[in-house]
Amino acid sequence: MTALRPLPGPQWVSRLTMIFALTAAVVGGAVRQALAQSDGVVVPRVMSLGGRCVHCDLSTRKLAGARFVGGNFETTSFVGSDLRGATFLGSNFSGADFSHADLRAASMTGSNFQGADFGDANLTGVQALNANWSGADLQGARVISGALIHCNLARANAQGARFDDANMLDARLDGGDFEGASFRQAQLLGAVLTGGDFSGADFKGASLRGAVIAGTDLSESLNITRDQIAEACADRGTRLPGGLTAHACANRVIVIRRQP
Repeated sequence: MTALRPLPGPQWVSRLTMIFALTAAVVGGAVRQALAQSDGVVVPRVMSLGGRCVHCDLSTRKLAGARFVGGNFETTSFVGSDLRGATFLGSNFSGADFSHADLRAASMTGSNFQGADFGDANLTGVQALNANWSGADLQGARVISGALIHCNLARANAQGARFDDANMLDARLDGGDFEGASFRQAQLLGAVLTGGDFSGADFKGASLRGAVIAGTDLSESLNITRDQIAEACADRGTRLPGGLTAHACANRVIVIRRQP
């Protein structure tokens, strides 16, 4: 039987983890063993998974609606898996591989996806809150109409990713590679873009109210307007397309905490 060892985190995450502890303790070990020994196993539509499953192979599995609560799934492979509507709560997925996975309408709260691979994954309608995606690979990912609220995408590689119509309130994009990404109609209120690469990125109809573009090179970005820039927080290091002028934000202190 797999012993549950919830990751350190806020007390409310710990309480929610305990709600699922008994369920995960009963099925966690059996599920892990079955997945490890048999190919093509179909996991029940409603399943709570916790405990420790580091470097497991859960690729191409049917995990729609599954709940990952308070577990450690570091470097686990979910390549091509069906994770539609799955819940990721207070768990560690650092270095995990979600490339080509179907994560439509998934919920991600307080989980760690640092350095994870979401290349070409479908994250349409994902609902993420306080999730850490720093250094993640999001090349070609679709995050259309999703919510990435208070999420950390610092140093992420999101070349060609689509964030159209996404709510990215207070998201961190600093130091990331967003070359050719699409932010059409996205809400980037209070987001931090400092030091990111946005060459060829499309901001048509996006809201940059309160967004921090200090030290950001947007000179080769597409469809940026005077009205958008007027609402953003810039500095002398901000580079803009021809004809646009940067404006500093009055009475605002910008603090960017670097994570290791």
